[in-house]
Amino acid sequence: MAAEAEVRDELHRLRARVPQLTGALAASVDGLVLAQDTPGVEPEGLAALTAAALGVALRMADATGRGDFRELLVRGEHGYVATYAAGPSAVLTLLAGDRANVGRLHLEGRRAGTRIGELVEAAAEAQPTPTPAARPTPKPTAPRTRTARTARTITGPTGESR
Repeated sequence: MAAEAEVRDELHRLRARVPQLTGALAASVDGLVLAQDTPGVEPEGLAALTAAALGVALRMADATGRGDFRELLVRGEHGYVATYAAGPSAVLTLLAGDRANVGRLHLEGRRAGTRIGELVEAAAEAQPTPTPAARPTPKPTAPRTRTARTARTITGPTGESR
């Protein structure tokens, strides 16, 4: 992806602005890692789990009439996992310690999600759209004509025609 370096820089700036962050990951909505800064956490596994949680969150928001997905927050005994929409094709997942200021986490996470979404969309628009392969023009063929058939004669075992 062309925007990977810019997205990674945005993740590093985000971690500098929110000291309680222990990790940050940008992923596609399909669970592919776009960029990550997640020491001690396997990024591919986190991206896959983010995609699964996103699927459930989307269905829950839809089933309850709450509109499009914006964010998801999970609070565990040792901290938070927050996922934010990052445009139509990406998500931002943040890991934070248990002493994190959740208001600050949301503020910075939403801003970074918007910025990452812009970067991902700009990179997608910059990619040339693949054009379908041109079909070769068929070679001209001579018109088909029918020839008259002659009657078949079948000879029996004695050599007689039938």
